[in-house]
Parts: sequence; C-alpha cells; structure tokens
Amino acid sequence: MKVLAAMSGGVDSAVAAARAVDAGHDVTGVHLALARRSQTNDSGTRGCCTPEDSRDARRAADIIGIPCYIWDMSERFAADVVDDFVLEYAAGRTPNPCLRCNEKIKFAAVLDRALALGFAAVVTGHHARLRVGGGLRRSVDLAKDQSYVLAVLTRHQLDHTILPLGDSTKAEVRAEAAERGLTVADKPDSTDICFIADGDTRGFLAQRLGRAPGQIVDATSGAVLGQHHGAYAYTVGQRRGLDLRTAAPDRRPRYVLSVTPATNTVTVGPVEALDVAVIHAARAVWTGARPAPVTCEIQVRAHGETLPAAVVPTGDGGIIARLPDPARGVAAGQTIVAYDGDTVLCSATITATGRETTPTAGGPATA
Repeated sequence: MKVLAAMSGGVDSAVAAARAVDAGHDVTGVHLALARRSQTNDSGTRGCCTPEDSRDARRAADIIGIPCYIWDMSERFAADVVDDFVLEYAAGRTPNPCLRCNEKIKFAAVLDRALALGFAAVVTGHHARLRVGGGLRRSVDLAKDQSYVLAVLTRHQLDHTILPLGDSTKAEVRAEAAERGLTVADKPDSTDICFIADGDTRGFLAQRLGRAPGQIVDATSGAVLGQHHGAYAYTVGQRRGLDLRTAAPDRRPRYVLSVTPATNTVTVGPVEALDVAVIHAARAVWTGARPAPVTCEIQVRAHGETLPAAVVPTGDGGIIARLPDPARGVAAGQTIVAYDGDTVLCSATITATGRETTPTAGGPATA
C-alpha cells in the first residue's frame, strides 16, 4: 500500500516510518514546514518545527531508505493554529493548539493532499491505537498516550491513518531507534507550544493583543483585589501570577473563576468555587460509538486524570456531561474526550460549566 509518513524529526515519527516499511508499505516521508521563519537554529530548542527537526527528518529518511519531501504548511498553520490560539484567548477561552494542529493541519490538510496524490493513508508516530472495526484506543503506554489529542479526528480520517507505535512503550521505541541506527534515538521529546519558542505564553499574547488594563474582582464580595494588563493572560483555575494587591476578605487564596472579555474582568474566588458538576460542549465528534447517552469516563486535559460521568448528546450536535464527583479547573475552549475503557467514544469543545443543566446566557452556568 502506498502511504505517506509524517516525519517531524523526532524519534517517534522515524520509528513509525521504519515500521511501515517493514510492514511492506510503499512509504514516502514528508516533513511539514510550519513556521513562517525559524525562531532558532540551536540544538535543544523548545517546541518543534525547527531547522534541526527538518535535518533530522531527512537524515532518518535516508537511514530508513525512503524519499522525504518538505511541504510548506506555514500559511495554513498560522491561520488555523496560531491565529486561532490568539483569538481563543482573546475570547476568554483556553485552547489546545496541539490538538488543533492535529485536526486542521496534520490530518485535515495533509491527509486531504495525500489522498489527492494517490496515497492510501498517512502514517504518524502518535502513541495511540486504532480499534478493530474502526475508531481510536489509548496506547499501551498510558504515560505517553496521545489519544486525547487525536480524538477530534473523524472516522473517515482514522480510516486512512496508520499508528504503528500504539502497542509499544516509549522506552521500546527509543531502543528500537538505537538498534536501527537512527540518530534521533535519544532526542528529547517536544514539550512546549512549538510557535512559542521561549515558553512565555503571556508575553506572546501581549505582543499580539497589546496591553489592556483591567480589574481583578472577588466573586463573593465584588471587591477589586488587583489589576491586570490583559484578561487574556489568565485561565480558569490559575492561582500563580495573579498579583493581588489586596487580600480577600476571608484571607484565603484566590483562583481564577472566569475571564470576561466584554468587561475585561478577571473574577477570582476560593478553590471550592471551581467545582463543576455539569459540562456543556459543542461540535461533538463520535468515532467509537453512535451518539447515545452513555456512562463512561471523561478527560478534559491532555495529561489530566479521567473522571466518571454520564454523557448525553444534545439536539444541536453537542453533549452534556454530568459528573457524580465535582471537577475543578475546567475551562471553556478545552476539549472533553469521553472513553469507554481505553476506547474513545467522542470529543467535543467545552462551552460552559456549572452545577445546573442549563448554562446562563453569556457565561458559565452557575448554581
């Protein structure tokens, strides 16, 4: 089968491509150029998509014995991932850019082009498994499982995807890379947002959205506890970096409860005010089952814990998740993924949270 191997320049994608060759596929490698300009040429760069990554991808392809091309996706990446990231924060939501990149770039744009060029599937180094009969499962290496960031993919996209690493641990992948003579065997994993090389998300947003001074307000008393330079710099559940100039009336620590762009206000309160029992989410993608009420487990962060929940589809294509035990720090803009054991049932984008089934207009639902 003629397949396209996405080669990021890391160890996972290199071993995935090599395994695809071993499986008898006719493999062509492709490295995606996503940055409009290089942010650094140094080794050990935070993030990914550096010139070093491009060289590593081509070197790995040479060792494996496959051709490797570079596709310039920088304009699409800037619009669908970077601009989306900025706009989401400006709207008071908390996005996941890696998830959006998988959805819009690595699978929508790349897979569409691959199919148009006559390739049958795209091979990636994500740690996840495809389910027999269709759908997505967790990796056997739960510490490296990436099913959460792939849960936005449609059934059609998954049907044209090959995930060779899902049955292996990361340690096994590195050992195999060394045995194959791949020079990326010991290359560190990318851990940060690739387009924010220095890891300073607040500074990155400030450069694009500018300073916008506003108030930090106590949810209980309405008292102004401090000032900020841009509400976009705060996320639900945040405690550090609030710079409160006035202590709360009860002297207890305060956490961000909500961000309201319309008034440029950050509302803070006690930690128990973060508890939510109901999550509303839109644009559900069902890959592991037909839309139907289900008792399952949910995950709301890429590396977060799973929580028991009852998930019910809504008439507008979304879902409502009801939790028997409250969760904390759940923010609009995050993605909720529902699991049945290790199988992904669906994913959706969180729009509101609260303790009642109907969200209040213009903001999170409240008790």
